[in-house]
Amino acid sequence: MKKLLIALVTLIPTLAMASGGNIHLESANIDLHDQASLQRGLDLFQNNCSGCHSTQYQRYERVATDLGIPLDEMSQKYLYGDTKIGELMENAIPEDDAAKWFGAVPPDLTLVARVRGEDWIYSYLKGYYKDETRPFGVNNTVFPSVGMPHVLQDLQGVPVKQIVKQEDGTEVTTLVATGGSLSAAEYDQVVRDITGFLVYSGDPVKLERESLGWWVLGFLFIFFILSYLLKKEYWKDVH
Repeated sequence: MKKLLIALVTLIPTLAMASGGNIHLESANIDLHDQASLQRGLDLFQNNCSGCHSTQYQRYERVATDLGIPLDEMSQKYLYGDTKIGELMENAIPEDDAAKWFGAVPPDLTLVARVRGEDWIYSYLKGYYKDETRPFGVNNTVFPSVGMPHVLQDLQGVPVKQIVKQEDGTEVTTLVATGGSLSAAEYDQVVRDITGFLVYSGDPVKLERESLGWWVLGFLFIFFILSYLLKKEYWKDVH
């Protein structure tokens, strides 16, 4: 019993953190049917995130097949050194160096969407703002005291907090970015693309499973009708 209580005490804060606590999360509105978005998300992840973060429970070949990318193109764009197309998608940074540079080893992100949720990832990537007190000069509204630099800063710019007064007199804190190569709408799409790729990575068979589910329901419905008719045939003399 004591061990169970200790486990619950340890687990509850973890679940609260994973769900985002009381932090307002923006809706990501991810569409896994949008293959073009998933392809862009893969490209953005590989070029901006994979240097530190891995998706080591995914294989290059499986991702290429699922996202409609030719294997030759996948190999040319994303494989390095002696990496083979059938290998896992690991990052290149040594763990000891990563721990030294960032204070901790950057986590694998294959399942981050299943742990945190798509809205959390989307809001996190949009939540960076300027904070000179932090080692990398930025903080995050979703993950305070974040240890990760703003790797998409060249695209978004450096967001700063601004207080905007609403018509009813209330004040709302917003983030306004300047100096980036993309507009706010374009950056939102970049973040949505990356989030979509991570949602896919966490559950690659989601669309297939959902499609199969409709066939199963259809079979059960037909089976129910046949069972009902068979029951009436067996019991017709009784009634």
